[in-house]
Amino acid sequence: MKQGIKQAKTDWRSRLWMALGLPWLLLQTTQTKAQGVPQPDPVGGVKATMPALLGDTVRVRLEPQPDSLAAVPLGPAAIDSARLEWLRTPPTIRDLVCDRLGCIETDAPRQFNNAVLAYINLFTTSKRGYMQRVLEREGLYFPLFEKYLTQYNLPTDLKYLAVVESALIPTAKSPVGATGLWQFMGPTAGDLRLKRDEWIDERMAPEKATEAACKHLRYLYGVFHDWELVLAAYNWGAGSVQRVMRRTGKKTFWELYPYMPAETRNYVPTFTAIMYTMKYAEAHGLRTNNLNYQYAEALDTLGLRGQAFDLRRLSRACGYQDSLYLTRFNPELRRAALPAGYRSYVVRFPAAAAEHLGDVDRATLLDYCQPVAALPQPLVALPPRLAGVEPWANEPLLAATQGPRTRDEANGPRFRRVPHRVRRGETLASLAERYEVSQKQLRRWNELAKGQPLKPGRQLVVFVPLPDAAPRSTPEPASAMPVPEVIATATQPARVTPSADEVARQAQAEANAREMARMQEVTRQEKLQEARLAAIRQRQAIQQAAAEGQARAAARRLAQAAAAEAKLAEAKQAETKPVAAPTPEVAIDVAPAPTRDDKTPYTVRKGDYLTKLAREHDVSVAQVVAWNSLESEQVVPGQLLVFSAPADAGAAPEKRHQPAARPTLARNTEKSAGLDKPGGPAKVHLVQPGDTLFNISRRFGVSVGVLREINHLTSDDVKLGQKLLVPQG
Repeated sequence: MKQGIKQAKTDWRSRLWMALGLPWLLLQTTQTKAQGVPQPDPVGGVKATMPALLGDTVRVRLEPQPDSLAAVPLGPAAIDSARLEWLRTPPTIRDLVCDRLGCIETDAPRQFNNAVLAYINLFTTSKRGYMQRVLEREGLYFPLFEKYLTQYNLPTDLKYLAVVESALIPTAKSPVGATGLWQFMGPTAGDLRLKRDEWIDERMAPEKATEAACKHLRYLYGVFHDWELVLAAYNWGAGSVQRVMRRTGKKTFWELYPYMPAETRNYVPTFTAIMYTMKYAEAHGLRTNNLNYQYAEALDTLGLRGQAFDLRRLSRACGYQDSLYLTRFNPELRRAALPAGYRSYVVRFPAAAAEHLGDVDRATLLDYCQPVAALPQPLVALPPRLAGVEPWANEPLLAATQGPRTRDEANGPRFRRVPHRVRRGETLASLAERYEVSQKQLRRWNELAKGQPLKPGRQLVVFVPLPDAAPRSTPEPASAMPVPEVIATATQPARVTPSADEVARQAQAEANAREMARMQEVTRQEKLQEARLAAIRQRQAIQQAAAEGQARAAARRLAQAAAAEAKLAEAKQAETKPVAAPTPEVAIDVAPAPTRDDKTPYTVRKGDYLTKLAREHDVSVAQVVAWNSLESEQVVPGQLLVFSAPADAGAAPEKRHQPAARPTLARNTEKSAGLDKPGGPAKVHLVQPGDTLFNISRRFGVSVGVLREINHLTSDDVKLGQKLLVPQG
């Protein structure tokens, strides 16, 4: 019974716990279900537990499968297309692609990430037709690429770069102008010595373009030493990549990835995806038996050395129905023909077509391949058609008439080139006067600076002007030789044009007459030129004779002055001796110096030189130098010169007649004797522009030595504004 009572108590307690715990369990279950139901978004949609697809208006709930590669969980941020493609791809496929890329032994870029996987899925699924067309041309160009890449010690897998650029189409051209298998721009092609003109573009030549691409890739690798950066620079330019590297401080492609344009960012992933897809094309079912695979075949060549050539005629001679069949072996030809005189070129055609040519030799084949019609030439500019005016009838008639062009040629200036070697003493002014030209013309012809002196021995060029050419002879009157009118108005009908023979005879007669008149005029001008030169030589001879006469007169005067001074010295010695009778006054006959009326100073002008000025004033160069205290024979414009002896020099002979006066022959003793020192107080003189110590001494009647002694001067140089003590007499 106790056991029954105990069991009843236990049942009652269990029922109590069940009554209390059941509501709590129901409450927890309701909250759990409420958490799993999407709640309304404040904007009006459904609150996204996963981010929405880019470009989609329908929000999709994506549940990532447990995968070690999906390290970053999905969040509220938007997912790009590459990341979305990564999430959609099963993990087993991602691991398989990653393992396959890791097994490729190459130095080319082969990093695996979501961008590479997105392009691999693109080329193996939706772009299968594109990849199959590329696989058809693989056997035609890849052996050529491998040959040059091996020759330049580059990774052979860089051959897939041509697929990225042009899809193995040699005539491919981008919207910006890049052309050929390797898509070279014009400046880059010029740097790589690929020739381009209106007939040939070597960017489309497979061999030349491939070799140029190898050179360019080798240069880029020498700059960056990283193949991913090399591919980016091949697309964007080496300078652009270097600028981004300097600005950001990044050193690898994936570090620079956010700072590059979209095309360059996708360039390296596209290259890696193309390389993977073509290497594992069979695994993805891209290679099938119904594809039209192309392979390289043996080719024969035909060298052209400037002959005109038509490729369509060679195609027919080789037995091809398509006249443009051979253009696929010569894709660099922009036209199917070459003009005569073009540079050397080698035409390629299949060696199997030689059986259609037979035993024909090269000369016969080139003759057959000559263009049937003339190749297009630049159009000749047509003269403007004016209403109511007829054009010239023909070329001979146009040559026989006098037109404005003929008159302009006849009235134009003509010159004769004359070489001249500079002699000692010649200046630009004397040469301009001699050849009757201006100094400005001489400076322009010989590239002389303004004020530059001429050095003896320099070779100059002078263009001596010649008179106008002889005018064309006027046509004979209508009675002697009728000249038909070739210009008519709309109201007056044109006259009958003469025959070609008459026009030719008339033109020949006109030409003969003009030639005779021209020869006569040239002869006359030569005689005038000879007479002009003879007059110049005569004038120079007269000037030289006058200069020699002046020099002889000056020498004679100097000799007479020396004799007079000797006599005065003898008279001085006679005076010192004791005599009983007074000595009579000695009269010295000295030839008077030539006097000139012009006593005013002369201002040197532009083009003057000392020899010319001395010749014009009938004095010697030595006298001008002595009277003006010049240090050299060079003068400058604006300088003041005196061409007569100072007043003291003229008064000296009169003092020599007075026996009581002391002679002034020994100037070297005036400082010791103190003869020129006048008494009285000294005066202060302020040096003015143009003053010299010699002029000041003559102005105040004292000697130069006295001025130097009083003012403690060591030379004859004075400065503007300097104060000098001048003794007063």
